[in-house]
Amino acid sequence: MDRSAALYAGIIAGIVAALAQIVLWVVFTDAFPEVLFRDARLTAAIVMGRGVLPPPATFDARVMLVATLLHFALSIAYAFALARLISGLRGPSALLAGGVFGACLYALNMYGFTTILPWFEVTRDWITVAAHVAFGVGAAGAYRMLALRKATRA
Repeated sequence: MDRSAALYAGIIAGIVAALAQIVLWVVFTDAFPEVLFRDARLTAAIVMGRGVLPPPATFDARVMLVATLLHFALSIAYAFALARLISGLRGPSALLAGGVFGACLYALNMYGFTTILPWFEVTRDWITVAAHVAFGVGAAGAYRMLALRKATRA
C-alpha cells in the first residue's frame, strides 16, 4: 500500500463527496444551505458535544471548522482502509470495489454509528448514500491514479 497516495486520495475523495452532496442538495432540494449547516452541526457534535446541535441551522465558523477537520480526518482514515483493500486491484475493479466500500461505509455510519450518535439518523437519505458511493469511487480512483503515477516514476 502506498501511504502518501492513500493520504491524498482521502483528501481528494473528501472533496469529491462533499461537492457531490452539495450539488445534489442544490438540484434536488430547496434546503440549501441550511442542510449543509445542519450536517456541519451534526458532525461537529461528535467532538464539541450535543450543545452545538440545537437549531437554528445557521453558519457558525467554529462549527464549520471542526466539522471540516473531522470530515477530512475521517476521509483520510477511510481512504487508508480502502487502499489496503484495493492495492492489488486494477482499473474498473478498483472503482467497483470503491463504490461497494462507499455503500458499506454508508451502512456503517448511518446504522452502526447512530447507535452511539443518534442525531445522524436524520441524514439517512439517498443523497447521503450517493455521497458515500462518490467518496468510495473517488478514493479508489485517486488512490489507483496516484499509486500508479508514483510507481511509474520509480
